[in-house]
Amino acid sequence: MSHSPALGFDPAPGNPAAVLTLAKKLLASANSLGEASRVVDALASNSSGWQGEAATAFRASLSQDLPRYLRSAHTSLAEAARRLTAWHDTLVAHRALAARYESQAAAATTEPALADARRLARELAAEHAAAAGRVAKTLNAAADRLAPKEPGVFASLWQKITEDPADALSNASAILGAAGAGLSLFCPPAGLAVMLVAGGLSLAALGMHVADPKFRKSLTDGVTRGEFDADFWKAGVTLLGDTAGAVPGVAAVAAGAKAGTLAARAALTAAPEASALSGLTEGASTFGRTTWSTGLQIQEVENPLTAWALRSTNPTVTKTVGVAVPVLGAATAISDYASDSDAVDQTAVAVDGARGVVDDVPSSTAKVAKAWSVMSP
Repeated sequence: MSHSPALGFDPAPGNPAAVLTLAKKLLASANSLGEASRVVDALASNSSGWQGEAATAFRASLSQDLPRYLRSAHTSLAEAARRLTAWHDTLVAHRALAARYESQAAAATTEPALADARRLARELAAEHAAAAGRVAKTLNAAADRLAPKEPGVFASLWQKITEDPADALSNASAILGAAGAGLSLFCPPAGLAVMLVAGGLSLAALGMHVADPKFRKSLTDGVTRGEFDADFWKAGVTLLGDTAGAVPGVAAVAAGAKAGTLAARAALTAAPEASALSGLTEGASTFGRTTWSTGLQIQEVENPLTAWALRSTNPTVTKTVGVAVPVLGAATAISDYASDSDAVDQTAVAVDGARGVVDDVPSSTAKVAKAWSVMSP
């Protein structure tokens, strides 16, 4: 009854047969998911009859979320099938009433009788629309529970950080390194403080990456098996960046440690009757001063490759380039969280690799050489 000539509209639109067919299909899918959920639960259970290496490997690789998602999908589809079945029954009843009101309107011989039939039809239409809205709302809620939702921006960011904390440290170091380079133009001590923190993060990232078997395997497979794939190049560039970021700070600390040790020995030699604490105090004080002064000195060291390439340019341009390169590194670090595209990831690796060869390695080498000259006057 798409249109009622006597009423002028259909107060209960819908196709009961189509609704019932869909409800049966959803119920069959729900039953299949329920059976799949029971099978997965049984296979994942250590108490099941399936044992051995294959069973152990399967359970280790099985996502802990899969059984939960299967149960949730089973429950949601079963609920949707139940709601649609109930809606089918309601739709049949409403359409029977609509047919009765249509017959009353067609048989009406007076205007009041026709108006009464149409009034009843409008009331039915309002009730029908409200019932349809309630069913649609419950079906939408069931659909929302069918599958896990994509995490929000901050949830996705936090997930990436927790999934690979070593890469997170590398990225944080790159971002802080760019900030420190910019600060150094206006306030060298503040820039040095930030860059020392960045160096510490690089050192921590280096340790975590080297300790990661998967990271080491990407490198060793390339060397021993010739598997120079995307994982190999990413691991190699990451290792290069972590090392180049950590070494200058380590060199400054080493210079401070050497000076501090010599100062402590000198203090104890000059006053052998003094307590060891006084020697340690002098050593710690010298360590701090020397580390800081060495850091300020190596901070002024230019990239020899850039200095040679820009030897005839304005010094301001050279300083700008010196800041632009770390900023480029920060941009690739941010892109690691801003996009999941393989193309973006590969581009970032290529940019970081070129930046490492052109800037990180020569700059770090020159800074270490400067720190060595401080240690070996």
